[in-house]
Amino acid sequence: MPEVDHNREIWQHEWDWSQGGDEWSKPWGGTDALWHGALLPRIHALVPVEGTILEIAPGYGRWTQYLKDLCERLVIVDLTEGCIDACRQRFAGASNIEYHVNDGRSLDMVEDGSIDFVFSFDSLVHAEIDVLDAYAQQLARKLKPDGVGFFHHSNIGTYRRFAEWSEKAPPKYMRRLVNRGVLINVYAWRAKSVTAEGFAESCDRAGLSCFAQEKINWEHGRYLIDALSTFTPKGSKWDREPTVIRNPLFTNEARRMNRLYAGPDDPT
Repeated sequence: MPEVDHNREIWQHEWDWSQGGDEWSKPWGGTDALWHGALLPRIHALVPVEGTILEIAPGYGRWTQYLKDLCERLVIVDLTEGCIDACRQRFAGASNIEYHVNDGRSLDMVEDGSIDFVFSFDSLVHAEIDVLDAYAQQLARKLKPDGVGFFHHSNIGTYRRFAEWSEKAPPKYMRRLVNRGVLINVYAWRAKSVTAEGFAESCDRAGLSCFAQEKINWEHGRYLIDALSTFTPKGSKWDREPTVIRNPLFTNEARRMNRLYAGPDDPT
């Protein structure tokens, strides 16, 4: 599909990876602060003490550096050869990582029933609903019976008409209005076809239970343009009635982490 090709072109040929993706962690005061302050607290109860983790779209290993130490085996899958090559080089000393290039939607290289935990953060926000639906269908087979997944994906489809209207704002005013939270954060390049509810429906069709969703804002304003979704095979020990919360203050976490916990070499 065109959006997959577009993603591949950007991350393989157009994006400047000189900072290894850590540039996206700057609002938090650095990648360490974001991982330990926001991500690990949300997933620590779900990560197996031993077992296999699958990371989808690792980029240059921004989260891989932490995930590799949480499991016996880590499988990383990305649609760009450049990202996988960079991870191979960065983690050459780690013997528990497997590397795969995919087509942006296939997990054929992963054995069925082999995954304890699947993780993706700050990447699948650019994936349209057909891609997420394809991953859900496959993960229903790849996850172990009590396996769990944690995906960060777009929710901008909830505001689709307003997002399209925001994109038509005069360029000389757009950035200012986005920074003030008046307009949707169109600079975040979120997948317009995706909503939290839509992803939960994809899980349901696949035989997965999306049992927790946190709708969050991102960088500017209080529009809940993203979602953090946690899912598991139906009937697993984690399966329960779905819980959905709205968190328009997620960006406030970033500001707090930046002020209190940024390292001496991190932006403040």
